[in-house]
Amino acid sequence: MIMLRCERTDDSLWWRRLAELRICHQFVQRLFAIVVLTTTVFATPVVAEQSRPNVLFILADDLAWADLRCYGHPWHSTPHLDHLAKQGMRFTNAYAPAPICSASRASILTGKTTARLNFEFVTKDEAGFQKLDTETPLRAPPYTLNLPLAETTIPEVLAASGYQTAFFGKWHLNAHYQKYLGWSPTYGPSQQGFQIAVEDFGSHPYSWGKIQPQQITDSGRFPVDSMIRQVVDFVGSEHDGPWFAMASQFYVHTPVKTPCLWLVEKYERLIPADVPARAQRIQYAAFVETLDHYVGELLAAVDHSDAAKDTLVVFTSDNGGHPEFTANGPLRGSKWNLYEGGIRVPLIARWPDRISAGEVCKQPVIGYDLLATFADVAGVAVPENDGVSLIPVLTQQTHLEDRALIWHFPYYHPERGFAKAADAIGVNDFVTSRTRPQSSIRMGQYKLLQFYEDDRVELYNLESDPSEQHDLSDQQPKLATQLRQQLNRRLESMHARLPKPVAGQ
Repeated sequence: MIMLRCERTDDSLWWRRLAELRICHQFVQRLFAIVVLTTTVFATPVVAEQSRPNVLFILADDLAWADLRCYGHPWHSTPHLDHLAKQGMRFTNAYAPAPICSASRASILTGKTTARLNFEFVTKDEAGFQKLDTETPLRAPPYTLNLPLAETTIPEVLAASGYQTAFFGKWHLNAHYQKYLGWSPTYGPSQQGFQIAVEDFGSHPYSWGKIQPQQITDSGRFPVDSMIRQVVDFVGSEHDGPWFAMASQFYVHTPVKTPCLWLVEKYERLIPADVPARAQRIQYAAFVETLDHYVGELLAAVDHSDAAKDTLVVFTSDNGGHPEFTANGPLRGSKWNLYEGGIRVPLIARWPDRISAGEVCKQPVIGYDLLATFADVAGVAVPENDGVSLIPVLTQQTHLEDRALIWHFPYYHPERGFAKAADAIGVNDFVTSRTRPQSSIRMGQYKLLQFYEDDRVELYNLESDPSEQHDLSDQQPKLATQLRQQLNRRLESMHARLPKPVAGQ
């Protein structure tokens, strides 16, 4: 507060004081305007152009939570991802939005749960319903073939604020066009906000066709991956402003086979003879190390660029590991179901001078948080979605409040061979078990699964029982009821599609 003191003066002194007061008043007005402007700038999400970082988002395919050495794997060699974790933050309770590819990717890109999107399964060649080799009491919702163009995606949000956006690799968000995983000219990446989009299988066996690549015997040498080279070229090129690049890997999705004979020989020596599914796991270990090598090439491109310190790198996986190739333990289940092995995934983030090195975060986070996170980084507002920004967590400003994480999988799996598939879902059983329509909610340390066929629930304390071996629904019926009611209210509010009884049953 400015105190003005009035005194009796002669006329000339009075006019001089009045002029001084007018100057003072103008100064106060300008000062007040500056304060208001500064407050407004800091109150809005808009960030100065030079402070907006680039974003490299690396999405692995089917990589399990425990597949990396930095997550405790006993023999997988992942030096580049381990080093990334040492340079930034590693999450131990990070989740994919779905236990299956297309649904998870749709959720990540839009920041919405699969229930809200009505996109809960993989894309197909044509519309229709599941056809299993045995009768089931429920019928799953019809297939969703394409991510609707009306949905707002990460690249659309960032491009609107001046980011250059680029996509490389696996899309899998439209009906297969002309070939398996082929991009649609109407629903592909270019129609969903990516200004640059390169369709390329790289070195993955998807690209082999009927021609087997020549075996590589030289230790330390990997196949040249054209998709990765495209990303490297993009990162190293000149940019007028900040950029967002999504490197959507095909590794470590099946078919799991490698031309690197030296890698096979390496893991034949490393993997114990009595390990279950040893032959598959040898090939898979080579696949994981190959993925790590290509991630290393991407990180080297960032580190050698002019904007190395101005680039946020985020690495994660679209769902849990394939049960016939990797041990998802100590987690129960695998890809295709909502036990922890199907949805808990690695998540690593590096942002020099913003994320402290070597941090480990135990807070539950999920893939549909990434849209809000990247928008926060870019300093732009985001459309209403189901996620929250992880920037306060990454920069250790605050902890997230307890919130409900939601999964919805109203389908059966496997579609072929369901009749002969194992009924029980265990830990490291190395078989594709039957997955039945289910939904799940995690709140704090507790997780509830709801099964639609028999209207049954299971309740687990993930803090004391991460393997989900001790169902607490009978011991804590009140908590089970509360979580079930919360889950169903959330699903109803999202207009989730539910499985329906088959006519005549």
